[in-house]
Amino acid sequence: MNPTFRTLFANLYFRNCAARCLTILAIALFVNYSAAEEGAGDKQPNIILIFTDDQGYEDLGCFGSKRIKTPNLDQMAAEGMKLTNFYAQPVCGVSRAALMTGCYPIRVAEPGNVKQLHTVPHPQEITMAEVLKSAGYSTGIIGKWHLVNKTGKGYDPATMPNAQGFDYFYGTPVFNGYTVYVDDVPLRVPIYRNEEIVVKGVESWDNITADYTKEAITYIERNKDTPFFLYLAHNMPHIPVGASEDFKGKSEYGPYGDTIEEIDWSTGRILDKLKELEIDGNTLVVFTSDNGPWVETTRGMKPAGRKFIPRDHSGSAAPLKGWKMSAWDGGCKVPFIARWPGKIAEDRVSSELLSTLDLLPTFAKIAGAKLADDRTIDGYDATGFRKQRDQPPG
Repeated sequence: MNPTFRTLFANLYFRNCAARCLTILAIALFVNYSAAEEGAGDKQPNIILIFTDDQGYEDLGCFGSKRIKTPNLDQMAAEGMKLTNFYAQPVCGVSRAALMTGCYPIRVAEPGNVKQLHTVPHPQEITMAEVLKSAGYSTGIIGKWHLVNKTGKGYDPATMPNAQGFDYFYGTPVFNGYTVYVDDVPLRVPIYRNEEIVVKGVESWDNITADYTKEAITYIERNKDTPFFLYLAHNMPHIPVGASEDFKGKSEYGPYGDTIEEIDWSTGRILDKLKELEIDGNTLVVFTSDNGPWVETTRGMKPAGRKFIPRDHSGSAAPLKGWKMSAWDGGCKVPFIARWPGKIAEDRVSSELLSTLDLLPTFAKIAGAKLADDRTIDGYDATGFRKQRDQPPG
């Protein structure tokens, strides 16, 4: 199937599925929080959203992986909750557009009134960062944006993060590549700090996770005394994968496993920093992925096709069928963990349905932010979740 039609079909599939499932009486809500319960004088909570790239449903220990070691994320799940039916969209830019706007990607307006393969929200769309900024939050994105419109001169500034509600940006405007190794093609992706290019073209992705982690910790330290929203959008484990010296060659799963184990380390460093700064109890941390794993052992998975991505360079959606860019669950069901001491019950597992669309209205509610009256938001506010357990842990 042509990739454009395949992606459109997947979007429409998810839209129809969500329309049926999200209208149930009891929506999948994950935060035990309300202004009435907590008191109007409470400090606004910090929000950290950790978003990985092309990570499969199974690729955490707490979601079933036997070969990838993720002790920090497993501990995060034990101290919070795990959703086993959390849905994104099956391809990168589409998923990030849904996340940032709370809307079905097919609804999101784009520059020039076109629908691109990777959705680019129109500058007049209202993003999650703009919503939280309106409530007094400092807003930062570290990592991959991938919601930018390309022009003949580079990237349209009106569609870059600093113009879309983020006070601070450090990362890549687009994906890190589309081949197994950087040297397979001439493409070199820049790294920006706000509107300035600080790396003209990345030659190796080995240090990107450590680099982002350092930036994230600095951002947290700088904003610890004010409510902040940090969107940490890892480039990993999208190909070309990379891991720093402490992790390269260490995972039983191979190069892909190395990247996940370093992301696990990164998450642990961030959680430790929250405790050190004594803001742990006032910070909601969410961990999830933009879509399922990119599994194409041959181009288009054709039996006689040219070899493409080795299995140890991509993840697993087991026990689900499908992978990134497919309409099966393996393409859009992703791991999800949420932790907020004292607000989210520990060691909880829920099979209720939630999606990336729901995060914007949920974050807005806990931040005390008002959603625009002139916009249709397809996501649901999920701040009413209670402490009862839906499934046994594990």
